[in-house]
Amino acid sequence: MLSRLSLRWLASLWVVLAMAAGGGGVWLWMASQAAWQTHLDRAYIAGLALHDSLENRSALPAGVTMVQQGAAPSLPNGWRETLLTLTGGGRPDLSRGARLSIRVQSPDIQYPVAEVQSFGGGSQAAGLASVTRTLARFCSTPRLFVQFDTGPWMRIEGAAIWGCDAAPPDRRLLAALVLAGALILLLGWVAEVSGAFAGFAAALRDHRARNAALPVGGVEELRQTAEAVNAYVAQDRAALENRALVLSGVSHDLGTPATRLRLRSTLIEDDTLRSKLEHDIDEMTTMIEGVLTYTRAEIGAEPFRQLSLTSLAEAVVADYQDVDMPVRLVPAPIRAARAGTLFARSRRQPVETHAILMRGQPTSLRRALSNLIDNALKYGREAEVMVDGDADDAWITVTDRGSVLTEEDLARLTGAFQRGGNAGTAPGVGLGLAIVSTIAAQHGGRLEFFRADQGLAAKLVLCRRWA
Repeated sequence: MLSRLSLRWLASLWVVLAMAAGGGGVWLWMASQAAWQTHLDRAYIAGLALHDSLENRSALPAGVTMVQQGAAPSLPNGWRETLLTLTGGGRPDLSRGARLSIRVQSPDIQYPVAEVQSFGGGSQAAGLASVTRTLARFCSTPRLFVQFDTGPWMRIEGAAIWGCDAAPPDRRLLAALVLAGALILLLGWVAEVSGAFAGFAAALRDHRARNAALPVGGVEELRQTAEAVNAYVAQDRAALENRALVLSGVSHDLGTPATRLRLRSTLIEDDTLRSKLEHDIDEMTTMIEGVLTYTRAEIGAEPFRQLSLTSLAEAVVADYQDVDMPVRLVPAPIRAARAGTLFARSRRQPVETHAILMRGQPTSLRRALSNLIDNALKYGREAEVMVDGDADDAWITVTDRGSVLTEEDLARLTGAFQRGGNAGTAPGVGLGLAIVSTIAAQHGGRLEFFRADQGLAAKLVLCRRWA
């Protein structure tokens, strides 16, 4: 449901949610930090009050009890003990007044002496307060014993001040998880939206976009764009199909009048006039058929299927040879490939060419090859056809002999209704190479021209796995 909203509204919503999650996470972190600081300050103040009770016999702080020991405390097996002695100056070299001996016993923690330091001064009271603050920092069940000067050892019970249950809940991990979760969700949404746009761009570049509707989904702007593109493509395809239908109808309707004209032309006694009339009739029907073929090639409605390009070229060449046309199929040159193992040096070995298999439109490819051969015979004296390919592409090369055209001339002839300067009275309306170029594009390929040893060569490159 959210994905159908506008990108503007979704972005605003995610910004608000991100700000709320960020504010909540920061509040949790700061609140936990403040509660923890309050807990440590409370333990520190309890230590100051405890020292005042030991020194001046005043009341003990709330939550602290003191029990006199009959002898020096013993260390249970497996426990760890930290011993400290605090003088009136805070350090042994500043000794003055009564001495305070401290023993901290714990079943699982060896309290570091470096952690027992004076906060707020170097007095003895500050030293004892730092001890109670250190006890509050670590979660354990310590036993605290103190001896003021030469007096008896006293056991201090203060679980309500520095015990594990007295510590506030630490919500900093929860705050970090909230912030990380909000960031992950935000980045995930951004990745989803960008992926949807990237997928739409890929589908738009896909060769099947002209024959199949683009997927409609994602945010509202993307859906509107996909619907608009689909409507435009459908309108463009409908226009092409309508043009092909009109041309097909015109070609069919002109068939009967053209036949009548041809029959009536036989009644003309003047041979020259009759020949010119028949030539005009042939040129008219050829032009209509050429435009119809070009329009059908633009539509590209023929389904793709697996075929052998080598067999297709052999069949087309055989058709020309049956009518004694100077067309022949030449084998592709043998390429050398490196072969070797981990323990032997690689060496070049000849690789024989086999049948070139690909997915394509057989009728369109036959038409394209026939147009290339016709073009070679029109502007040269003969045509040589060669089929070759690699792992990704397949290509057909048609080479003429003695053509005076240049590569630039042939590149110009790929436009519609373009004819060479030496075409003379040869039949045609200038759509042959335009049809070949269109068919090449429908197979993910291109039409190239280059100068060969004996003439000009046209190379029809096709993608082997285009559909």
